[in-house]
Amino acid sequence: MSQLIRYLSFTLLGLALGVSLTLSSQENAEQAQSRLNYPLLLDIIDTVETYYVTEFTQDELIAAAIEGIFAKLDPYSNFLDQQEFSNIRDANKGEYFGFGVEIATEDNKITIITPFANSPADLAGIEPGDQILKLNNEPVDSNRLDYLLKEIKRHSQNNLPILLTLSHTGMDTEFEVTLIPSVISIQSVSAKVIEDQIGYIRLASFQDNSTEELVKQLTQWQDVRLSGIILDLRNNPGGLLDQAIKIADIFLSKGRIVSTEGRFFDANSEYYASPQTMLSNIPMTILINKGSASASEVLAAALQENHRAKVIGETSFGKGTVQSLIPTLIEGNAIKLTIAKYTTPNGRDINSKGIEPDIKLDLTTVTNNKNVPIIDEIIIQDESTQDKILNSAITWIKTKQ
Repeated sequence: MSQLIRYLSFTLLGLALGVSLTLSSQENAEQAQSRLNYPLLLDIIDTVETYYVTEFTQDELIAAAIEGIFAKLDPYSNFLDQQEFSNIRDANKGEYFGFGVEIATEDNKITIITPFANSPADLAGIEPGDQILKLNNEPVDSNRLDYLLKEIKRHSQNNLPILLTLSHTGMDTEFEVTLIPSVISIQSVSAKVIEDQIGYIRLASFQDNSTEELVKQLTQWQDVRLSGIILDLRNNPGGLLDQAIKIADIFLSKGRIVSTEGRFFDANSEYYASPQTMLSNIPMTILINKGSASASEVLAAALQENHRAKVIGETSFGKGTVQSLIPTLIEGNAIKLTIAKYTTPNGRDINSKGIEPDIKLDLTTVTNNKNVPIIDEIIIQDESTQDKILNSAITWIKTKQ
């Protein structure tokens, strides 16, 4: 998989957040007491403010210095003003304002990671893997990603539409969509019983209440004679890591769930399953695609490597780092900072690699009427079903009955 260069959200979602650590700004302040003045930096700001041919205020130069610091870090780390910080907290509750799509720069192309269900992007037909070619008729590429993100942010904050020119994966034809920002509500957990008494669970993101909602749904199924469970993580960009760990623990009675490793003590942790489980003796599959990232990859890998579930679909996105929100000295602002990397139960680093499915079905495989050879050449029974990946999961569960 090509190396990820840049990954940010149009809607400033907190969906890439990992461990929900909140480090004290007072603690940071005390550690910085011995080096508060930064004479060289202050001298540079003062000199530019006084002598540069174009006038800049001190606040503008400080903002530029902050941007320069984060330009040296990974693309998941950035400064959040009060509005952006508020947006992240709202997103973790399942509601935010924006266009509803996340992007990355991959192979020097600006690429859609995933559109969120029922968002302006989703309703406009944008798909994971689509490439952005133009914004408001102005060509963009990976070298102009910062410009693109700032313009999209500006349009969202001022409730202005954007015109995107895109192309689908592997296609030369271009298409245009106009997106109008709106309030988007994400239902983290939705579920139903489908054919042959199979419990289907769609997990759209990992929010504050995801585990609670999932437990509530599974409790309702306790008296149902389920033949299998399908957990759909497709186009799930991630979210709160603690929720992914708790959900993995629901389905695992033992084994490591995930490990995190960083430079400071609290960033180093290993998470293990507890003996209490729900629906433990029922065959289970997990559906992923290239829009599955971050916490969804943690969950998929935990259940896959502990042999609790078969993973079906496409190779996932490949985000193996953990971010935390750290409040600043100025109340209301925060820093979203990468504090650790995580590894799967078997010790694998999946960053820029992704989770490989046990049963791999790429887009070309699932759009024709051929058999799915990797499932022991079992013929898909309902060729009229458009969702062939889901249909493959149903077929696999039937073989286990």
